[in-house]
Amino acid sequence: RIARNTQLIIQHETGVTNVVDPLAGSYYVESLTASMVAEARKLIAEVEAMGGMTKAVEAGMPKLRIEEAAARRQARVDRGEEVVVGVNKYKLKEEEPVDILDVDNAAVREAQVTRLNTIKSKRDAAKVKAALDALTQAASDGTGNLLALAVEATRARATVGEISDAMEAVFTRHNAVIRSIAGVYNQGWEGDEGYQRIQREIAAFAEAEGRRPRMMVCKMGQDGHDRGAKVIATAFADLGFDVDIGPLFQTPEEAARQAIENDVHVVGVSSQAAGHKTLVPELIKHLRAQGGEDILVVCGGVIPAQDYDFLRAAGVSGIYGPGTNIPKAAHEILELISKPGRIAAE
Repeated sequence: RIARNTQLIIQHETGVTNVVDPLAGSYYVESLTASMVAEARKLIAEVEAMGGMTKAVEAGMPKLRIEEAAARRQARVDRGEEVVVGVNKYKLKEEEPVDILDVDNAAVREAQVTRLNTIKSKRDAAKVKAALDALTQAASDGTGNLLALAVEATRARATVGEISDAMEAVFTRHNAVIRSIAGVYNQGWEGDEGYQRIQREIAAFAEAEGRRPRMMVCKMGQDGHDRGAKVIATAFADLGFDVDIGPLFQTPEEAARQAIENDVHVVGVSSQAAGHKTLVPELIKHLRAQGGEDILVVCGGVIPAQDYDFLRAAGVSGIYGPGTNIPKAAHEILELISKPGRIAAE
């Protein structure tokens, strides 16, 4: 009601809607526009110097620029220099619970598999094979339109996976190179005693244990939102952690294997797509099955508060939602790592 009334007051009492462009001629707006154009031209020139956007993407340049900007902003938010209302200022002592639609991922997957099997049982198998073979042939010799052939395969009721496999046979699968930035988050905390104290605590851990605390940041399932995970990774690395970053779309078994092979102290699971209630217990199960029962598991991202107890019961040692202060989280995780027993004692 407050938000609605605010909009109505602006609409009816300020006269702002009586003018086509209320900010026309504003020096401040013109200055911001000119600044944005100048910075955009710098980026365009950088891309052109690299040989075009395709080359820039292959080198990871756009992604790294985005991560740099995100890390700088996160440092400002964590220090309180940039206000996010309700996150780092003007927070309510008690948030009202929000009704969350609880989706049973296992049931959704089972229903989808059933639908796929039904489609496959009713379609013309010979027609599907011919359409997929035509797609592979066109990818191989460069003749034909791949999009048109993919549409024809879809009309024959080929699945997205089958169409992808038909082209992968020729093009192979893209393996993204994992790159991360360094030092950007640190710059935002220059001269801060609290930040430096945490760095000293991490250095003391390394001195006592013979190595730095090691964390693996992972994204599992079909969750491709990795900007937040990359910010966490670079921030923890700047603080003094050794940080490994898993590739996108890992299975729980793959993530557990990488964590054990890299001998990490803790796995940080980033969840932005509501897969945590399925994927995190599976990860912990595979860690224990593969001999990694001493590896901690913590979670971050968009996780409803209603799911916290479920995750803790599954063996999760810490949960860090939106608005978490990164240095504070690093301090807490360092304390968790320093405790004996870890997952086995949960």
